[in-house]
Amino acid sequence: MIAPELVRSAQAGDRDALITLLREIESHVYRTAYYILNNEQDALDASQEALLRIYTKINSYEEKALFKTWVQRIVTNICIDKFRRAKPTVSMDEHEMTFTADNDVEQEILTGYLAQDIREAIEKLPEHHRTVVVLRYLQDFSYHEIAESLNLPLNTVKSYLFRARHTLQSLLQDYQKGGVRG
Repeated sequence: MIAPELVRSAQAGDRDALITLLREIESHVYRTAYYILNNEQDALDASQEALLRIYTKINSYEEKALFKTWVQRIVTNICIDKFRRAKPTVSMDEHEMTFTADNDVEQEILTGYLAQDIREAIEKLPEHHRTVVVLRYLQDFSYHEIAESLNLPLNTVKSYLFRARHTLQSLLQDYQKGGVRG
C-alpha cells in the first residue's frame, strides 16, 4: 500500500519522494505489463513507458481514486496500445526450466507445465477479458478497483470475469486432456 503522504510529497516536488514512489510501484507495474503482453521485452518497454508517464503526470493524480488504481489505468492503457500494435513474437523464456535440489523433479515439471498452460490459456482470452483477469487474479484488485481502472461499469467487469473464468476453465480442461498441447 502506497502511503498517501509519499504521493503528496512527490506531487509537491520532492524528487526523493517521487523516486521512492516509482521504486515502490515498479514491480507491480512490470507484473501487470508482463501478464497482459506475455513478453518480457514488451513488458519492460511498457513498464518503462508507464513509469515515465507517472513521473511526468504525477501532478494530474487526484485523490478521487486510489493511487494504485490510477497507476493501473496508465499501465493497462499503455499495454492495450502496445498489444494492438504488436506483431506476434515467441519468447525464449517460456522454454527454459530451472530445477532446485530440494524439490521433486517430476512435481517441478508438472508445475512448469501447469504455469505454461495457464499463461497460454490467458493469452487466448479476448483482450478485455485478459485485462480483467490479470487485474483481479494477478494484481489482486477488487471488482470496484478494476471498474475504476478500466473506466467500466461494475456489472461489465463482473460479466467479463465470469466469461473469462468459463473460457479459462474450458481451455484448461482441454490442456489436461492433451487436446491443445502439441
